[in-house]
Amino acid sequence: MNNYVTLIGSISKPPSVKRFDDGSKIARFLVTTPKMYRKNDGKYAARLDWHRVFAWGNMASFVQDHAEVGKKVAIHGRLVNRTFLDQQGRQRSSTEVELRQIIGL
Repeated sequence: MNNYVTLIGSISKPPSVKRFDDGSKIARFLVTTPKMYRKNDGKYAARLDWHRVFAWGNMASFVQDHAEVGKKVAIHGRLVNRTFLDQQGRQRSSTEVELRQIIGL
């Protein structure tokens, strides 16, 4: 079994980059993808789906230098599911895309 995902959308939030003590870094940003759907009255409407994306190392540096809000991109990566405790101690879960490739469109 393989875990691959490809999304075509727009960067919707500037990347936040965190540098670690060992010099490595991680960049996190959001990508939106449009989705058309038909409403009960038969008319079509659009909505945006939001996707959390993160990148490590050289890819994080590339994202930091080149990602701009509104830029259309194609991203390829793998899905990562996480569980964590929030500030109130409740267990939460999150699904993110670990970025492997990004292409500006």
